[in-house]
Amino acid sequence: MAAQARSPRERYREQTRAEIKEVAVRQLAAGGVEGVALLRIAKEIGLSGPALYRYYAGRDDLLAELVLDAYTAVAEAVHAVDTDGGGRAALLALTRAYRAWSVAHPHLYLLIQGTPVAGFTAPPETVMKARSVLGPFLSVFAEGRPLAGLDPLLAQLQAWLRDEPEVAAWVRQWTGLPATDPAAAVALTGAVMAWPQLHGTVGLEVAGQFTGMGHSPATLLDVQTAMLADAFQLR
Repeated sequence: MAAQARSPRERYREQTRAEIKEVAVRQLAAGGVEGVALLRIAKEIGLSGPALYRYYAGRDDLLAELVLDAYTAVAEAVHAVDTDGGGRAALLALTRAYRAWSVAHPHLYLLIQGTPVAGFTAPPETVMKARSVLGPFLSVFAEGRPLAGLDPLLAQLQAWLRDEPEVAAWVRQWTGLPATDPAAAVALTGAVMAWPQLHGTVGLEVAGQFTGMGHSPATLLDVQTAMLADAFQLR
């Protein structure tokens, strides 16, 4: 069945919401979350303050949509990586893609991974959006053979798979493995370990904490990724 055509009013509403978000992203880039001001957005796009509230109930409503958009964008960047060959080359390509998006869009990275905004609660869909970013990592680590030192974490995540159907479904979506397959726990362990490693290095770089130090953040991340690949004996 063909999709129902949108009315002019619906198209106008969609366009206006997009314009509001575009201005909000510019404000975010210029002054962080505190720089996002609905009244200034309304003025820039030619709306009255009350009229803007017909599109977004408040700043938190707008921020929630920006958070979801940011997760969608970084997921698209990661999903575009060709991981068909698997192994450490695929893992390296994934971490590089994540870093490239983050340093190109530091204001959006900090929105989703920086200091939590006081009083703001991210929408429930955020969890699935975040998991989508890590999905390709699951498929890469599913082929791993973790070293014995990872056994304590592996056991805990095996229990998580068993106890949380949503997590099991997520892993199966990306690996095709049921929760009872030991490789499913290996995949989850790898993705969980990759996550703080990514944010530790990328977050410090985006925040400018490596300025004046004698190394390239890109090189540091590559070395850390190689060490993670070694821990899972990825080829």
